[in-house]
Amino acid sequence: MIRRRAAVVSYAGLAVVGLLTAPAATAARDSPDDPVNRVVAISMDGLNPRAIRVLGRSRTPNFHRMMRQGASTLNARTARELTLTLPNHTGMLTGRRIDARRGGHGVSFNTDTGTTVHRAAGRYVPSVFDVVHDHGRSTALFTAKTKFALFQRSWGPKIDRFTVDTDNARLVRNVTASLRRSPRTFTFVHLSLPDQAGHARGFMSAAYLRAVRRADRLLGRILSTVRSRPALRKHTLVALTADHGGSGATHADARRVANYRVPFLVWGPGVAAGRNLYGLSRGYRGPGSARTTYRGRQPIRNGDLANLVTDVLDLPRVPGSTFNRRQRLDAFR
Repeated sequence: MIRRRAAVVSYAGLAVVGLLTAPAATAARDSPDDPVNRVVAISMDGLNPRAIRVLGRSRTPNFHRMMRQGASTLNARTARELTLTLPNHTGMLTGRRIDARRGGHGVSFNTDTGTTVHRAAGRYVPSVFDVVHDHGRSTALFTAKTKFALFQRSWGPKIDRFTVDTDNARLVRNVTASLRRSPRTFTFVHLSLPDQAGHARGFMSAAYLRAVRRADRLLGRILSTVRSRPALRKHTLVALTADHGGSGATHADARRVANYRVPFLVWGPGVAAGRNLYGLSRGYRGPGSARTTYRGRQPIRNGDLANLVTDVLDLPRVPGSTFNRRQRLDAFR
């Protein structure tokens, strides 16, 4: 168990009251996530969770491995406002909704316009990279889309390694090499195969399902790298979600369940094997097939990722975040 003490951390000249972790002065019971000192977060762009069910364990063994050995749900949600790539990835990294007028990050566009998240919001928007870096730890971002340059421009000094490669297999080779040689405290990995096939041939088409199978094999390489090295196996949490689903030719309609329903899988030391995240996480409510608003008890959202990372690393929540702000998304109990 970790006791936290207040501290002031500066984000782009803005003083923000945060919490630093320090060992408790008196003995306390251990927390189940104590072994975790490293997180690999994976975003599988355009992954409709229905594909995992359709393909089954035999054709997507690594998604199912995470579900069987870890805690998961195939009924998480995107941001309510938009089911687009950049807005939802910005939410994953900041723990915020989209609408800047309501405290969101302001990224409502889905192409690289040359701006920053901070300009979109009209103020500095801290990210999980800020929190990890400013507490003396290391970070990396690997992405298969060039438009993620938005994040390098926004948080470049807080990202120790930024790699773009549109070849997903080659990108994963870079990820696994980094994990073997110089693993960071927080590594964010973005893979694009399902989204590419969905736009080209239709989401849930035969070509799309083949792409999900290829993505599963790439996921397997990352999981196998973690499992094959004791220092990683004993201390690394892997979390996987998606920015949106998709059905037919697109994923743009935020009112369609196939677009706003996404998976959320957590795997690693101490994680409750085979458990549903809704059953473990106090304060969350399973949404059925509803789109849900931001009022009342919330579904698990892809934007909960940022403060899942800070929580398991015993760090304070991302300043200004609203998703999982109390760090109650629990994969361990």
